[in-house]
Parts: sequence; structure tokens; C-alpha cells
Amino acid sequence: MSVPLPAPATPPSNGALIRRLLGLTWRYRRGCIKVLSIQLVLLTMGLLGLSLTGLGIDYISHEVQGGPFPQAKFGLTLPHDWPPVHVIALLAGIILVLALCRALLNYTYLISINILTQQQLVPDLRAKIYDKLQQLSFRFFDANSTGSVITRVTGDVQWVRAFVDQVLFQSVIMTISLTVYLIYMASLSPILTVACLATTPLLVIMSLWFSKKIQPAYAESRTLVERLVQYLAESIQGIAVTKGFGREAENRAHFAAANRGVYTQQLGIFWRVSLFSPAVGMLQRINMIVLLSYGGWLVMQGRLPLGAGLIVFAGLLEQFSGQVNNIAGVVNSVQQSLIGARRVFEVLDAPVEVKSAPDAMPCPRLKGAVRFDRVEFSYSGIDPVLRGINLDVSPGQCVAILGATGSGKSVLMSLIPRFYDVTAGRLLVDGIDVRHLHLDDLRRNIGLVFQESFLFSNTVAANIAFGHPGATPAQIEKAARIAAAHDFIMQLPKGYDTVLGESGNTLSGGQRQRLAIARAVLLEPAILLLDDPTAAIDSETEHEIFEALDRAIAGRTTFIVAHRLSTLRRADFIIVMENGRIVQQGVHEELMRLPGPYRHVASLQLVDGRELEQLRPKEGAP
Repeated sequence: MSVPLPAPATPPSNGALIRRLLGLTWRYRRGCIKVLSIQLVLLTMGLLGLSLTGLGIDYISHEVQGGPFPQAKFGLTLPHDWPPVHVIALLAGIILVLALCRALLNYTYLISINILTQQQLVPDLRAKIYDKLQQLSFRFFDANSTGSVITRVTGDVQWVRAFVDQVLFQSVIMTISLTVYLIYMASLSPILTVACLATTPLLVIMSLWFSKKIQPAYAESRTLVERLVQYLAESIQGIAVTKGFGREAENRAHFAAANRGVYTQQLGIFWRVSLFSPAVGMLQRINMIVLLSYGGWLVMQGRLPLGAGLIVFAGLLEQFSGQVNNIAGVVNSVQQSLIGARRVFEVLDAPVEVKSAPDAMPCPRLKGAVRFDRVEFSYSGIDPVLRGINLDVSPGQCVAILGATGSGKSVLMSLIPRFYDVTAGRLLVDGIDVRHLHLDDLRRNIGLVFQESFLFSNTVAANIAFGHPGATPAQIEKAARIAAAHDFIMQLPKGYDTVLGESGNTLSGGQRQRLAIARAVLLEPAILLLDDPTAAIDSETEHEIFEALDRAIAGRTTFIVAHRLSTLRRADFIIVMENGRIVQQGVHEELMRLPGPYRHVASLQLVDGRELEQLRPKEGAP
């Protein structure tokens, strides 16, 4: 039984989201370990290069001014009996090799992180979201705009990626680097380390405070971008309406305002970040002032070597401050990643309301008997859209459905292929509750033609065979002939291999409908659902469509939403709906004898006296 999409009473906490993101990352642990290993090697090589630079400075000082022979770090010892030029050349050569190796490793790192995130994680996650979207019922798409769905599949997935490379990796690398730098600086001079890092707690506090303050601005920016995407999508889809009413200037103004809103919001974020960065930089300069003053005094006192001491310490302090400064960026990335992850997981966690039951019955071929047994349906669970629907349709019968907008016609038909599930009562096909039938089998037995049929940017043949990809050219042509589409198809530049434009906009409305009928007929469905297929076409085209429909309907249980008498009179019987109820049913002649909504609608369509005489009850009839 279907229920409305539940709104999460308590959204997942940030901690829960982080744990889930870590679990997602764990699936790619081999790539993560490789990337982190490269970073650790880069860190080691950087420290080695810095130490060798300091050692070289001390060696030059020793050769120029005398004094004790410099002591190397990492177990390295400089040769005492080499000429100074050779020693300097050796140090320079090692530093150059380290630099080249670091450049190569940095390249490897960039390639590895790109493969891990952009070629593995992002495509996999997008595929999972798309797969989930295919499983979700219409209720989900009723509740979420196209722009919102597109943004989640594109932009929000990128923020999940950012959690891996800008949060997880950076956090691990930053923690290891800060620890190593701190230990190295303390080994050189514990007192100087404490003096230079006195402002670090303030720097961390400022970074965390700034990240917390700016997080709502990032969330608002995401919302504004989503609205911009939604408006853009609607503008493109409705371009014919825009041009038809001459609203291009207004649309440009509206889009410009939305675009300006995004620009203004992001500019505000930029200015705040720009103000924060110099403040952080100022604290870092204070550390350097302490280093130069106190560290310089230690050098002059002979308590700290110039190269391997002060110069190396300065490099370590610069690297340490840079890593601390990254805390703000990591926290900002955490906030934005959590916003994106929450929206991505909302899709992945959305309940699949309509699905095959574990014990679903296979139904490779149905006869087409349809029964509505006290069926009720509601989108919200409160206000019913359908009320107490009882209807029996025998195999092969054609049922026309008439009713005003909002009377429940399309919803009634949507229940048959289980686009939605009933909220009360039962809907049976061949005597079996549709919820007990295998969903894919059920839908393969149902052909659909909508009021405005959607065609894909593909060949004519591929569009006809969309529901039956394995159809042979002969089967496709047979379906096209039944739908009276073969002749106009053969007049296209490449016949069945002609590639259609977006939504089939290179075809007329009647041609699109005939392709849609062919697509439905190719399945050889037991049940055919036609949602007012002639509403948007002219009378001449309607005649052509009906010739196709008459052939398509033959032998199939058919439900057709219609308002034109020419359509209604073709049905075996007609039902009239009002406010979600069936208020009249019968054949055309019977309903014309009775006062009610059917006769009222029919009278409005009478064009001349001749049609009036045809539709008027025969003389002597009650």
C-alpha cells in the first residue's frame, strides 16, 4: 500500500553524514591508500630537501668563517676530505634530484586523485543516483523540481567528491604534517617552538569561528544556484510559449535578476573570505617576527645553527602556518560537503514505494481484464483524489473516460501500470491484485500514449522500439503501419534511421502521436492507455490518428481519456468522473437520454443541426 513520501522528522546529524561519507570512501580504500602514501613520501622528501638546504648554508658558513663542522640530519654525513666545491655540488645535485622526484610524484598524485574521484567515485555515485531515480515513483518527482534533481546529480555529487580530496585527504595529511613539523621544530629548539606557535590556538579558533559564520551563506548560495538552474530549464522547455507571447525581454530580465542574485551572494562570500585571509596572514607574520627576533638572538648566542637551525626552522614554521591556515578551508569544505551529501543521500534514501513484492507473480502475458474494487487514492494521505471507484472492464473492451480537469481521470489510469499504488481498495488485472504481479511484467503488458508524447533524440526506429529494444526491423515497420506512420517515415531523409531533434520537435504533432502509438503497439500490449491523444491536434490530423487508433485498439483492453464526441462514441462504454467519483457510465446513446454532465458536455460540442439530430435521442425514447 502506498503512502506519501515521509518527510524526515529528524534530519541526519553531521556526525552521521560524516560516518556515511567515510563508509563511502572506504569502498575506494586502495586508491585512497595510494594517494595518501604519495603524500607521505612528498612530505618526507620536502623535509629532506629543507634539511639539506640548511646543511648547505651551514657548510658554506663553516668554510667561510670557520667554526664547528655542520652536523647533518636524517643520518647523513658530509665528506670531510672533499673539496668544498664538490660538497656543494653534491648537495645541490641531491636537492635537484629531490625536486625532480617531487615534481614527478606531484604529477602522479594529481593523476591518482583525479582517477579516484572524477573517474571512479563521481561516475559511480551519479550512476547510483540515476539508478535510484529510475526506481522512484511519480510521487518523488511530484515533490521535487527538475532543477533540484539535476543539481543533485551534478553539483551536489561534486561536493561529495570534495569531501574525499578536500576534507578527508587534507585532514589526514594536515594532521600528519603538523605532528611531524612540530616534532622537528621542537628537536631544534623547544623554547623557540613555544614562542613562535603562541598565536596558533588563536588562529585555529578564528578559522573555526569563520567557517561556522560563513556556512549559512554557502547554503543560501546553493539554493540560489538551484533556483537559477530550475528557471533556466523551464525557460528552455517553454521557449515556444515565450516567443509566442513575446516575453523574451521579460525572461531576460528575470534571468538577469536571478543571475545577479547568485553573483551578489557569492561576491559577499568572496569579500568575507578576502578579509579573513589577511587577518590569518597577519598572525602568521607575527610568528615570523618572533622567529627573527628570538631565533636570531639564539643564533648570535651560538645556541642555534644558522642553516640547519634558523633557516630550517623558518621553513618548517612557514609550512606549519600554512597547514593551520588550511583548517579554515577544510572546515568550509566540510560544511559544503555535508550540504551536498545530505541532498544526495535524500535521493539515495528515498523510499521505493512502488516495487515488485518479494513473492511477485510473473505475468509474461495478460488477457487484460481490469477491475477497480472500492479503489481510493490520495497524494497526501488526507485529501482523496479518487473515492470508491468500482469498475469492471472485460478483455478487449474500450472504455472512454470523461471529466473536468482535476476529476481524477489521469490518476485513474496511472494506477493500472502502478505509477502510484492505491491507498485503499484493490486494483486487479486478470483477477490478481497488481501489487502481487511482477512490476516489469505488468508494465510490459501495458502500452501508453500521452496527450503530448515525448520522443528521444534518437532514430525513428529507436523511438518506436524504445519499450522493445530487441525488436526486428520487420516488427518495427509492422507497428508503424498499424499506427499509420510508415508513409511519412519513408519520406524522411533517412527513413527509419532519421535522427529526430530534441523531443521530436522536427515532426508535426500528428506525426509524433503516430510514432507514440507505434511505440505502444510494438509491445503488443494486452492493455492500452490513451491519455487524450487527440487533444492537441487539428480535426484533419485527428481523423488520421483515429484510423491508427482503431487498428491499435482492436483486441486490446483500452482506457482512453477523451473530451471530443468523435472519440467518446468509439468506446464500448463511457464513464464520467467528478471529484474523484464515477457519476455516470454507459454507452453514448444511453447517456444522451439522461440529464447530467455527459449530455451537458455533448451539447456544448454540437456544431450544427445535423449533428444535433444525430445525437438527439430517437423519437419515442424516454
